[in-house]
Amino acid sequence: MSTPEIQSALQQIQQLATQAAGGRGQQLSTVVGGGGFAGELHASLQRINQLQARSSRQAAAFQAGAPEVALHDVMVDMQKASVAFQMGVQVRNRLVSAYKDVMNMQV
Repeated sequence: MSTPEIQSALQQIQQLATQAAGGRGQQLSTVVGGGGFAGELHASLQRINQLQARSSRQAAAFQAGAPEVALHDVMVDMQKASVAFQMGVQVRNRLVSAYKDVMNMQV
């Protein structure tokens, strides 16, 4: 996936988190386990971002010819980042689907 697609997915997740907070613009807790579901979701997004950043740094170091960076390490880090991002996209899709189901319920 390209960077604009990643940014778009992260923006959608952040918008959903803001809506879930009641639209009052509340900030999510960054402490893992301290904010319930919202905190865990935020921590997961941070972990995905860290994996992608590490993958980018490893790839750049390998391209620059750094002797301590092996190709197989770069490939493993890239796959970890890819799998984590795909998991994040699937979680987002499930959250959007659940949100739509709740909004379509008749009271």
